[in-house]
Amino acid sequence: MAFKVSVRPSGREFSAESTENILDAALRSGAGLPFGCKDGACGSCKAKVLSGELEQGWHAAPALSAEEHAAGMALLCCAQARSDLVIEVREIAGYGEYPARRMPCRITHLERIAPDVVIVTLQLPAKERLQYRAGQFLEFTLGEGARRCYSIATAPHAEEPISIHVRHMPGGIFTDALFGAAGKSIKERDILRLEGPLGTFFLRPTGERPIVLLASGTGFAPIKAIAETIFHLQLNHDDPGSARAGRSVALYWGARARRDLYMDSLPARWAGEQPNFRYVPVLSDALEQDAWTGRTGFVHQAVMQDLPDLSGHEIYACGAPAMIDAAHRDFVKLCGLPEDQFMADAFTSKADVVKD
Repeated sequence: MAFKVSVRPSGREFSAESTENILDAALRSGAGLPFGCKDGACGSCKAKVLSGELEQGWHAAPALSAEEHAAGMALLCCAQARSDLVIEVREIAGYGEYPARRMPCRITHLERIAPDVVIVTLQLPAKERLQYRAGQFLEFTLGEGARRCYSIATAPHAEEPISIHVRHMPGGIFTDALFGAAGKSIKERDILRLEGPLGTFFLRPTGERPIVLLASGTGFAPIKAIAETIFHLQLNHDDPGSARAGRSVALYWGARARRDLYMDSLPARWAGEQPNFRYVPVLSDALEQDAWTGRTGFVHQAVMQDLPDLSGHEIYACGAPAMIDAAHRDFVKLCGLPEDQFMADAFTSKADVVKD
């Protein structure tokens, strides 16, 4: 049985079968509703139910609290329609311009850039070029149907192979093999199968607000692609005196210890090369041997200390769900950030989606 789903404020309508998740129905129809993990763990696909009934499936508690559920909020990636629905959720302009494709790829290079982080460089089939927006991710199909998602760290305009940044998660089917743990091995020249581009976390095509880029851990990967795209647009803009060309950008990268800022020299170099760019690394648990004299604490709080008024800013945040949730809550409630100016992608691991 199919039900009609109406989206406010865009006015888009689509049909959802009672047996499919509402998000899947929306994406199938071409609606650019926000999403991330599609596993009920990140909370990116949260929407307000204005009328009608749905059945909310399993989800991680932090992604949709009991209070939010009682207030009529729902996670569309794990909810099914039980009547015609009217939902309120911001539709993402520009989504669907580059439809997702499936293709094989070859691992051409593995660079262990930190004890628990490897940069994986991928080669696409001959004459194939993947079009995507800065910030989007790829989904890899592994053995026995397992799937893992990783953000693209390469800017779309770059004349270089696509790469992803992977942190070792002990016990992870992909990362154990990538790091040679538990007797498994993924090595250079191995073939993987990918689907992409995916996700609604990407640099918006227009805007004149100052930008804050916020990353924790390997959330730096899509932030890197976004930053390099901004620099490219500024460099190639027809009018160097325009608002876009003079748009200020600040990058706050949070990590536990200094070694976790695994590409620290790159944004430090940007700070010396790019006009109107500022880089602020923040450590939450600096080691004694780090001899760290920089900022400490929670990375989103460093943003608030420097920019107590975010009402005129645009935020792109990527990292652990706890950081994303805290930044979203505090930026909106305490710093006046408009709700629709917080773009985020929460990195979830398999542990985040394990059902009790």
